[in-house]
Formats: sequence, C-alpha cells, structure tokens
Amino acid sequence: MDLRQLRQFLALAETGSFSVAAERLHMAQPPLSVAIRKLEEELGTLLFVRSSRGVRLTAAGDAALKAARECLDAATHIKAAVQLAVAGESGTLAIGFSGSVTLRLLPRLVQAFRLGHPAVHLDLKEGTNLELLSRVEAGTLDLGFVRFPANRPPGLRFQLVEEDRFCLALPRGHALARKPAVALAALEDQPFIGYTPSPVGGLHAAMSLVFQRAGVAPRITQEAIQVQTALGLVASGLGMALVPAANTPYQRSSGAVFRPILDLPEDARIGIALVYRANTENPAVKRFLEITVEKIEGATTPVAGP
Repeated sequence: MDLRQLRQFLALAETGSFSVAAERLHMAQPPLSVAIRKLEEELGTLLFVRSSRGVRLTAAGDAALKAARECLDAATHIKAAVQLAVAGESGTLAIGFSGSVTLRLLPRLVQAFRLGHPAVHLDLKEGTNLELLSRVEAGTLDLGFVRFPANRPPGLRFQLVEEDRFCLALPRGHALARKPAVALAALEDQPFIGYTPSPVGGLHAAMSLVFQRAGVAPRITQEAIQVQTALGLVASGLGMALVPAANTPYQRSSGAVFRPILDLPEDARIGIALVYRANTENPAVKRFLEITVEKIEGATTPVAGP
C-alpha cells in the first residue's frame, strides 16, 4: 500500500463513481479499477459495493476512509515540514556567544530572527573564543559570535558583523582620566588589566600587537577572559585596560572612565564576527546570516579561512 493507492481510494470514496474518480485523478478508468481491486486484495476485504449506479463504501471501506484521510494529511504535513526545514524556516539553530555581544548584537539579531523565522528554535550557548571556534568546528554549534581577528581554522567561514577600535578604560580618579585623550606612551609601566592568552587570537593578541608596535610595556597586574571582567577590575582600581569602544555606551555604570587613544594604529582593528562551517547542512544558518546583513550596517559577506 502506498500514498498513490490511498489517493485513488479516497477519490473513489468521495465521488462514488469510477469514471468521475478517474477524471479527477487524470487517469483512465480501467487502471483505476485494477488499482482498487489490488488494494482490496491486499487488505483482504471489499472496500466498495459495486452497482450499475456507482459504488458505495462497505463497513470496512468506511473504516478505511478515516484512516486514509489521516494518513494523507500526515503525508502532507511531512512534506510541508521538510520544505520548511530545507528553506531554513524550521528546526534548531545552535548559536554560541561571548559576554560582550549580549549587550548589543545578540538581542538585536535574535529578536529580528525570531520575528522573521518563528518556527526555528534558537539554542544559545555562552563560551570563550576558543570554546566557540572549537564547537563550531566540531558541529555542536551552527554559528558563533567570536572576537575578531582570530585564527581561521580550515573549513570555517567568518562574516564580520561589527568593526571596532580599542579605547582606554581607567579607574575613576586616575590622573590620566583628566585628559580628553591618552597617548600610548603614557601607559608605559602603568598597572594594566590584560586578557588571558588564547591559541586562537582574540583580545590578548590584538592588545599585545598594539603595545608592541608602540614600543610600550605596561605592567600587567591581572588578566581577564571577558571584557566585562576587565571593566570590573578597572572599576576596583586594580589597573586600566584596553576595551572595545563599542562597549562604552553600555558600560557607563561600570565605575570606569573611558578615553580615546590618540595614536592607535589605523590597522589596529578589532570586532565581532559570525563563524560557521563552510559545509553546514543547516539551512537556518543562511537565514541568520541574511538577517545579520540586513540589520547590521557594515556587516560583510562571508570570508573564508586559509
């Protein structure tokens, strides 16, 4: 028994006529008669009482009618579900993020995506750059918001979402906080909050490159994994820190003072990128990337890893 046979049975049951049912099914009457007979043989009972005036359902046929309709409805739902999944309009999208994006990017993009694709379930996981890149590469995450620049493992793609620059976060009352902007040379031997080194790059590598080019050696007193942690240590008076400037409007209550850096190299760019597998089989990834380009000014098209 297959769906074609069920459709033929349903057409005959609803029309009560082999000729009318055959016309509805766009087939000749004799093949329809043969198909119904084979279905009855397979089920081991008559489904119709035949007469010169047409056909009517037997008790067995009446019972089969409800089941056939339910089966065909289920098949229709299966087809619709598959089409939605293929189009990236259903299923699950696993997204990883670091603490920094929870202030701006994540709420904005998640809200826009949910409005446009309500049938896709979002599974959000927090982690470090290293964890997010590893999980995307392993396939346990579909997408990850990561600090950029970062090492680009083969097989991963990066879509730049937000380009940024470092600014200086200082404890309130620090002498340099009285200046409208601060030169890198003024940071020589100052107590500084650094970032934990990571094999995939990130803020530690970007900050180290800035100081190396400037020939400045601040005195690292503490290390943080996340920007929010660094700001908390700054507010506690344990040192100053380089932080992404995009964070400053959302961190006014942190207890830190923010100042631009006068001589930051032009190519000292940092930012946030979406990383995903080049061979991803989840169509919802494409839908999320499209929302990102649509909603975030300056978001780029994907770039490949080496």
